[in-house]
Amino acid sequence: MGFRCGIVGLPNVGKSTLFNALTETQAAQAANYPFCTIEPNVGQVGVPDPRLDKLAEIAGSAKIIPTQLSFVDIAGLVRGASKGEGLGNQFLGNIREVDAVVHVLRCFENDDIQHVDNRVDPIADAETVETELLLSDLESLEKRVPAAQKKAAQGDKESKVIASVLGQALDLLRDGKPARLTQPRDEDEARVFAQAQLLTAKPVLYVCNVEEEAAAEGNAFSARVFEKAAAEGATAVIVSAAIEAELVGMEMEDRLVFLEEMGLHEAGLARIIRAGYDLLELITFFTVGPKEARAWTIHKGAKAPEAAGTIHSDMQRGFIRAETIAYDDFVGLGGETAAKDAGKLRQEGKEYVVHDGDVMHFKFNV
Repeated sequence: MGFRCGIVGLPNVGKSTLFNALTETQAAQAANYPFCTIEPNVGQVGVPDPRLDKLAEIAGSAKIIPTQLSFVDIAGLVRGASKGEGLGNQFLGNIREVDAVVHVLRCFENDDIQHVDNRVDPIADAETVETELLLSDLESLEKRVPAAQKKAAQGDKESKVIASVLGQALDLLRDGKPARLTQPRDEDEARVFAQAQLLTAKPVLYVCNVEEEAAAEGNAFSARVFEKAAAEGATAVIVSAAIEAELVGMEMEDRLVFLEEMGLHEAGLARIIRAGYDLLELITFFTVGPKEARAWTIHKGAKAPEAAGTIHSDMQRGFIRAETIAYDDFVGLGGETAAKDAGKLRQEGKEYVVHDGDVMHFKFNV
C-alpha cells in the first residue's frame, strides 16, 4: 500500500532542498530507515518509530523494516497554473495523484535568494497556490454539477448523489473555501467525493522553512502560518532547510551533537514524516519474529482482514483470525511467550478494528 505526499510551493522557497535532504538523509540511514528512488522526483522513506526498535530488541529480530511514505517533489507553481501557465498542467496533474499536500512556505529573509514576487509573505504565498487549486476545482465542478443536476431531475439515482455532494463542494469553492470542508452524509457520497479527485480536497501540512537561528522556536513569519493552520484545522511544522542540508552525510553521533548545539531534539525532517503520516490518518501495526521486526501501515478504522491484506492478498482472502498483543503488553511483559502466559494474547476475528501498535500474527487458509 503506497501513500504519497506531494511537496509543493512557489519557486525558491526551499522545496527541493527539503526534498533532497529528506531522501539523502534517509539513504544515509539505510540500516534503520531504508530509502529508494522510485522516480527522479520521488523518494520513499521510513517512518521513524522507536517502538519498532524496542520490539526488535525484545524479539532478537535480525532485521528491522519500518513502514514507508513516499514524498514527491512537485514542480514549482506560478500564478496562472490553473490556466496552463508555466508547468501548470503538469503541476496540477501531479497533485491529483498524491494523497496529501506538504506545502513549503518561505519564512526567512535572504537577499541572495530572490522571491518570485520580490517579497517575503508566507500567507500570500499559500494563498497563491490555494487559489490556483481552487480555480482548477471550480472549473471542473461548474461543468459536472449542472450535468448531474439535470440527470438527477430525470430520476437517475447516481446523479442525485453526485449532484448532492459535489454541489456542496461547489458552493464551498464559490465562497473561496477548499473542497475538503465538504461533509459527505453517507458511504455513497463519500465514494463519489473521493472519485472526484478534487485538488482542494487533499489534506494539507504547512512546512515553515525558517533561517537556522529560528529552527527551534520559529519566527514572526512562522507564527502567522501556525495561526492560519489553526484556523483551518490544518497542521504546521517548523523546519530549517539549511540545517537539514547540513545534516546530510553526517555520522549519527555528529548529527546529534549538531542538533543539540542548534537547540533541537531531532531533525525537522522526522517531524515532517510523522506529521505526514498523521495527516493521512494512518496507524501502524507490527509483525515480530526472529527474522524481522516490521511495521505496516493501514488507515485508522481498518479491520483485521484488511491489515492482513497489506501483507499479502491471500492472507486477507483466507483470513481466519488474528493473534494480537497490545504493544504495551508485549514490551511490559518481555515478549510474545510471556504475554501469552499472562493471558494478553487475544484471538481476534474479522470484525476486529486494529489499534495503533498492535503486534499481530495472522492465521489464514487458501
